[in-house]
Amino acid sequence: MTTLSTYDADERDSAVEEETTERGEQVCPDCGGNLTQDGTRGETVCADCGLVVDEDAIDHGPEWRAFDSAERDQKSRVGAPTTKLMHDEGLSTNIGWQNKDANGNSLSSRQREKMQRLRTWNERFRTRDHSERNLKQALGEIDRMGSALGVPESARETAGVVYRRALDEGLLPGRSIEGIATASLYAAIRQTNLPQTIDDMVVVSRVDEQEFTRAYRYINRELALEIGPPDPANYLTKFASKVDASDELAMQARDLIETGKDENVHSGKSPVGLAAAAIYAAGLLVDEELTQETVSEATDVSTVTIRDRYRELLEASTGGDAVETNAPSGPGASA
Repeated sequence: MTTLSTYDADERDSAVEEETTERGEQVCPDCGGNLTQDGTRGETVCADCGLVVDEDAIDHGPEWRAFDSAERDQKSRVGAPTTKLMHDEGLSTNIGWQNKDANGNSLSSRQREKMQRLRTWNERFRTRDHSERNLKQALGEIDRMGSALGVPESARETAGVVYRRALDEGLLPGRSIEGIATASLYAAIRQTNLPQTIDDMVVVSRVDEQEFTRAYRYINRELALEIGPPDPANYLTKFASKVDASDELAMQARDLIETGKDENVHSGKSPVGLAAAAIYAAGLLVDEELTQETVSEATDVSTVTIRDRYRELLEASTGGDAVETNAPSGPGASA
C-alpha cells in the first residue's frame, strides 16, 4: 500500500472532487478506481491500487461501544452532565455574563441591551416558584462556602442532596436558609471524613455558631443521617501542615491517636483537641521544637486542652505508666 505524497492538501481535495462518477461517487485520482473508507484506520483508500487518498479522518461517533439497544440507551448522553449543585440540575439554558460573541468580539450597545433583557427573562423562567428560588439561593450558598473551604466537588454534591431532602421533608419553615445550608455542608463534610471543623464553618458561614450547630443537630436527627463522631486522625494532616511538622512527627502523632483510641482515651473528648494534643505530644517524642502556644494558634485549641490531653495520650502509649517529659506545664510551654 502506498501513501499519497505528491499532492498537497489542496491539490488532493480538488483532484478527488473532479474525479467523480455520474452518480456522485468519489474515485481514485490516480487510477480512477473506487474509494473505500477504512474506519479502523481513519483512511480513504483506493480499492484497486491501494492509494491512500485521505487519512486521519475524524470519527464523529461515540467513544463507547454498545452491543444491544438497552446498553445503547443507557450509555447515550446529550449535553453537559447534571449536577445537584444547581436547582434545575444544570438542565436549563445559562446565558454568560460576558458581552462578547463567539469570536470574542465585543457586542454593540444595542446587542448588549438585548442580551441583558434575555438574561433577566431567563432568570425569571429558571425559578418558577418560591421553592425553586429557595433551592437556588441555598445551593449557591453551599457552593460559595465549599469553595472558600476547599471542599471537593463530590462533597458539595452530597451537601446539595442533603439540603434537597430537608426541603422535600418540610424541615425549613422557621429556620434560615443560610443555617440549613451550612448544616448540610457540614453534614457532607462529616460523611466524607474531611478535616474541616465547626470553627472553620463559622468563619465562612453567614450565621453564628449556635444557629448553625442547632440546625445541624436538627437535620441529623430528622433525616436520620447517622453520622458518627469525627475521627481525630482526620485532622492530623491539616494540623501538621499548619505547624510545618516533619513526616516523622505526623506519623508519631497518628500512632498516638490510634493507641489512644485502643485505650478509649477519645471517649467523650473533643476530636480536634485530641488531634492538637497528639501533634504536641509527638513533638516531644521526636525532639522537635513545638510550643503549646504555637500548636494552640495553629489549631484554634486552648493550651489548657492541649496540656490535659497530651499527657493522657502519652500515658496510653506507655500502658498507663506516668511519662516524664521536660515540658513545662504553664501556658505557652515549649517542648
